[in-house]
Amino acid sequence: MDAETFKQIFLPLHTKLYRIAYHWVENQADAEDMVQECYIKLWKKRHEWSSILNPESFSVTMIKNICLDFLRKKKPETTSSDSIQLSIDSSEKQMEWNEQLEKIQEIVIQLPEKQKQVIKLKYWHDLTEEAIEKQTGLKRGNIKMILSRTRKIIQEQYFKWEKNETE
Repeated sequence: MDAETFKQIFLPLHTKLYRIAYHWVENQADAEDMVQECYIKLWKKRHEWSSILNPESFSVTMIKNICLDFLRKKKPETTSSDSIQLSIDSSEKQMEWNEQLEKIQEIVIQLPEKQKQVIKLKYWHDLTEEAIEKQTGLKRGNIKMILSRTRKIIQEQYFKWEKNETE
């Protein structure tokens, strides 16, 4: 793979890779470093790209792994009482996260079939709109409209549920 092909395939992914990295490390400078490291690793593997079917998916997996490695190395030193408290806090957060995720999944299950299909392909299977277009036969403009409306429905339903939970 030459530099021009590399730029065409991977540079458009920069924003997506950065968002993923920032989500994991919650620090702008570290996220930028993660993306830079990802690009370096991708460039070093350029001779293997003929065997990769989905460069975007491969890049996303790579950035997640880079972030996980970074977080493992960065673990703060704690005393035993701190680690017990951190364990309790993270368990509570994990339970809360699981509950929220389950609610979102419930909302998605109740969606009309076409909306459910498009939202799952986009966010659960991490497909591009082009790939969704090929798989569903829908036009890209229609896919964008379905995604926009579906996100709004999910958000409204979720906030309604969350409001009821806090009352």
